[in-house]
This record gives sequence, structure tokens and C-alpha cells, in this order.
Amino acid sequence: MANQKGHRRFGNIRKLPSGRFQARYQGPDGITRTAKNTFETERLAAQWLTLVESEIIRGEWQAPEAGDVHLSGYGKEWIAHRKLQPRTRENYEDLFRLHIEPILGQLALGAIKPQTIRSWRGKLLAGGTTEPQAVKAYSLLRAILNTAVREDEILKQNPCRIPGYDRYHTPERPIATVAQVLALAERMPPRYVSLITVAAFSGLRWGELAALRRCDVDLAAGTVRVPRKLAALKSGLEFGPPKSAAGIRVVALPAVARKSLGEHLGRFTGKGEEALVFTGDKDMPLRTGNFRRAVKWSKALADAGMPAGFHFHDLRHTGNNLAAASGASTRELMHRMGHASMRAALIYQHATSDRDREIAESMDRRITKGAKAGKGKKRR
Repeated sequence: MANQKGHRRFGNIRKLPSGRFQARYQGPDGITRTAKNTFETERLAAQWLTLVESEIIRGEWQAPEAGDVHLSGYGKEWIAHRKLQPRTRENYEDLFRLHIEPILGQLALGAIKPQTIRSWRGKLLAGGTTEPQAVKAYSLLRAILNTAVREDEILKQNPCRIPGYDRYHTPERPIATVAQVLALAERMPPRYVSLITVAAFSGLRWGELAALRRCDVDLAAGTVRVPRKLAALKSGLEFGPPKSAAGIRVVALPAVARKSLGEHLGRFTGKGEEALVFTGDKDMPLRTGNFRRAVKWSKALADAGMPAGFHFHDLRHTGNNLAAASGASTRELMHRMGHASMRAALIYQHATSDRDREIAESMDRRITKGAKAGKGKKRR
């Protein structure tokens, strides 16, 4: 029968029937752990407990199980069991497979230190990985290891705590003028004219536009309802809910988009309520690659006097800027864009030169009015 030894200030030691000694202690997480190995003497067991206690005091202690869990398996399990949109899951799987697992996958979680992260990022960039991809990989790794810290309590600290690694400079995306949008729409095959107009003046994403059905359009009210999106997955196209609950919304269209959409529904959309509003030449769901080829996107941009680097998604960017310049509040922009947080909406709240000029001219009118009123009082 094992004999319990006297109480210690930290941990306890007991003698086993074999004559060897077992050491146990309670970690900072409140969990009692037993040393993996037994000790030949009580003194050796006490020395081991002293080392553990000093690690805790210095803030260097980590759960022993961190050495048993390797990033490869832990990361794959994290992605597999996380609640994610299908497209997001595929993106995470690719990031992990291509950029994280080859260099860090065989490491135990407890072996990953900030210096490990620095070395890993350096190897990625030296190997040709772009900075945006390196940032996305770092952000994914940080999220995975956050779970190891906060939920599974395997790690004491997240090694992904290096300032600047989670962001990169992105040049501001181009914004089209209203005239350019209309010129681009004119250069589209008839089937795609309304797609350009509605995209620019509604702020809907490509996947949301591709998933619109006739029953989602209310021409009398001039609105479109956004209850779903269409995602292009490796396994094929898949309809699903928007990115977040805030993405389910009703968006009002300006008259030009409403008129264009009405004409499109009459010519190119099936009669059934579930018919897709925007489809390809064979009435099949839209795909970005097929669309670009069908409309000769690069040539259409050049003919419309737009920069070659203008993307379809920049039409959404254009519409959001137009809404902001028209006086939409942050909350109104959040609704129109389908965002739950203010961060994205605030991007569009910066002052444009045209809007700033309007403000200055309005100030001039108020200053002039105020000055005249002041002179009138002096005369009296």
C-alpha cells in the first residue's frame, strides 16, 4: 500500500509499494498532475517539484500535455470541428496544408515559441509566399493556438503575439465614377448589363448577386432581399446563408438600378419565383471565370476608360463609397453592406474631396449669412 508523505508547501510526495516515490502538484490552472516518472529517492522527487514550482513562479510553466499534442493533428481537428462557412473551411484547409503544416506541423504545441513563429514567417516569405498569404496563415495559426490557450488549456500563452504580423499594407482599391459604371454596363453583353448596374448601386457581393431569385426582388418597392449566397467550392457550387446574420438584409435600389433590373427580369430571368435572376448564357448559375471570359472583362474595362486592375468586387466598393458620400450613417452603411461590425463601414466614412468641397461651400453660406446678420445688428 502506498504511504502518503508529509505535507509540503508545494506539491506532495508519496512512497509507492514498489519503494519508489511519486510526485504530484496542482498547476496554475487548478488541475492536479502527477510526474510522468517515479523517483528512486524522496529527495529526487522533491527536487523535481522545486523545478516545477520555479517554472510557475517565473511564468514559464506550461501543461505537460502540450508536449504530447502536435500541431498537425490539432490544427486539422480545429478546422474540421469549427463552425465555418464551407468556403472559409476550404480556405483554412489550404492555408494550413500549404503554409503551416509543412514547417510547423511536426512540432509539439509546447515547443512553438515566438522565435519559432518569426523563423516560420521568414521561411514563408523567403520561399515566395506573398505577404497577404503569410498574414492570413499567421492569423489562422493564432486562432488555432488561442483555442489551445483559452479552451483546452494546453498552453499558458499564445506564441503568436508578435506586433505587425497580423496586418499588411494594401493599396486602396479603385473607385469608379457613376459615368464609368454606366459606360462599363453599356459594354456588357445584354444579359450582363443589369448585373453591373445592380452590383455597383446595391453594394451586394458577387455570391449574393449570383444567388438572387425572382422572389427576392420587389420592383414596386425598389428593393432586393438577400437571404442566401452562392459559393464556388472544390466540390461544385453550393447555396448557403450569407457570411453572417447581418448579411440577411433588404437593400433599396436607386432608380437606375431598379429600371435596369426590371428590364433584365423581363428578358433573361425564368418565370418561376425560384428562378435565378442572373445566370450565364446557358441559364446556368454564374461563375466568376466564365463571366470574365463571356464579357471580355479586360477589354470592357479599357473601352470604358477604367484601370486594368479594376475587379468586379470593386463595384461593391464603389457603391459603398457612393452611399457614404450621399450621407449614409455608419449604422446605415453596416446594414447596406451586410456587416455586423463597424470596422468595415468606417472605411467608407472618410471624407472624399468632392464631399469635402460641398461641406466647405455649405460653411461659406453659413459664414456669409452669419456675417450679414452681425452687420445688421450693428446698424441698429
